[in-house]
Amino acid sequence: MSAQADRAERFRALHRARHLFVLPNAWDVASARVLEDAGFSAVATSSAGVMVSLGFPDGEAIPRTEYVDAVRRIAAKLTVPLSADVVAGFGETPRATAATVRAVVRAGAVGINLEDVDPRTDRLVPLERQLAKLRAARDAADDLGVPLVLNARTDALTTGPSEPEARWREAVRRGRAFLDAGADCVYPMRLVDRAAIARYVREVPGPVNVMIRPGLPTLATLERLGVRRVSFGPAASYAALGLLRRVGREVLGERSFRSLVRDALTFAELNRLAEPRGGPGRSRR
Repeated sequence: MSAQADRAERFRALHRARHLFVLPNAWDVASARVLEDAGFSAVATSSAGVMVSLGFPDGEAIPRTEYVDAVRRIAAKLTVPLSADVVAGFGETPRATAATVRAVVRAGAVGINLEDVDPRTDRLVPLERQLAKLRAARDAADDLGVPLVLNARTDALTTGPSEPEARWREAVRRGRAFLDAGADCVYPMRLVDRAAIARYVREVPGPVNVMIRPGLPTLATLERLGVRRVSFGPAASYAALGLLRRVGREVLGERSFRSLVRDALTFAELNRLAEPRGGPGRSRR
């Protein structure tokens, strides 16, 4: 596990660098390799992107083994660190979270994203139980000799108390508690407004992750506000499938294939995405 431990430390260092760290989310081997080849220093899985590509809705309806297999295939083709979104840990208990973390670490991941909403109830997991899950995740990876990078997501801003300020206080309380429990980064879901982002960064003393979505300030602004990490979330899969929908409409409605061939990879480029990085490319077409 020494090479994997080294990748984990490289990944952790990205969260402590002077400049904003942008983390793209992939949904299969090809999308992960495209993002690595574009120059990103690390890649993460998108739970929604991976699961929907395999025929499951986002959440924990997919068997854990099938999701871990997808992580393993992606990790095997990357040289940059891979972080795996493990939703809520695939189970209600810290023991279940630990089992999931052991599986994704053995599959090659060096980081995880763990959220605090129970997908069975759509309610926040009680804070003490969530803290126990975070500690179990850390201990499970430590047992394997991998210093796992923990991104702790909270949905308190949308799923917490009904009164907005109470939701805010709960999101801050959870962010601080997650850092105290060993999280490397805190991810307040649906934090978009510039003033709110600045306030959260002031009130939570650790690296903060926001997700790209409509209305988010520019990367330059986010860096000035003190955000340490910006992730794609499922946005890349939305964009890719949106392009495919546009292609279909153009071909069927306009009798045109301009979007289908514009900026497309060649066959040789596509084939190389499935080979070890730097491996020989073969072109038969």
